[in-house]
Amino acid sequence: MDMSQPTSCELDVLDLVPFGQTGNESRFYALRLSRPEWARWRPGQFVMIRPRNFGLDIPWARPLGICHMTARHMICFFQVRGKGTRRMAELRPGDKVRVWGPLGNGFAVEPDTPTLLLAGGMGIVPFVGYVSEHPKPWNVAMLFGHREHISCYPVDSINEHVPLDSLREAESGDLDDFIFTIQERMSEYAEQKGLVLACGPTPFMRTVQKFAGELGVRCQLSLENRMACGVGACLGCVTRTTEAWPVEEKREGLVQVCNHGPVFWSDQVEL
Repeated sequence: MDMSQPTSCELDVLDLVPFGQTGNESRFYALRLSRPEWARWRPGQFVMIRPRNFGLDIPWARPLGICHMTARHMICFFQVRGKGTRRMAELRPGDKVRVWGPLGNGFAVEPDTPTLLLAGGMGIVPFVGYVSEHPKPWNVAMLFGHREHISCYPVDSINEHVPLDSLREAESGDLDDFIFTIQERMSEYAEQKGLVLACGPTPFMRTVQKFAGELGVRCQLSLENRMACGVGACLGCVTRTTEAWPVEEKREGLVQVCNHGPVFWSDQVEL
């Protein structure tokens, strides 16, 4: 687990860039903020964000994965899904947001190991930073499954570093094709004694976890459980562990995703 000490800070909104079009307006945004003064971070970690415009009617911050970090700014990527993210889509340059992070742990980085990234929908977000930070990106490849048009996602930021294959679920049969492709690609990496990293919705993660067990490939999963506090206090994001979970960390079979994850080895949790 990454032991970086999280801090709270207020950051400036630099810009809010819409991605794609679904109907008459965008539902996908890249939020660029001034860079927090963190000593370090790891791809796969996240932040809790609460803009000033939440006011008193939205008390809880929202968890967002860290998409990318540079010397000057931090980028988070989000999809408008409810009241909080709709309010975030109204942010403008110069607005202030309260940020708590970096939180959780990150993905394993093994420079000399063939690494397959599996992303479903918004699960692509943490891999933008992963491929840009990886010391040997020629050992990394991605398979991306999505429902919305590909222009809604930050695929160009991935593709400029590593090869990316994408499959869209647009009609009957597409999902079966995607599942078959996942199994086929994971089988290749199992033969190479490679590493598989996955992020996406729970049904997608269950499929990856199942194939990882059957094929015997080392695999990490980044879970997208709902979070309220982000620091393990509210117990709203717990997941059940398996017998493979380290004994010294055993807590009656339940652990908080926010501070024990969001990244777990696939054999250590139940989905």
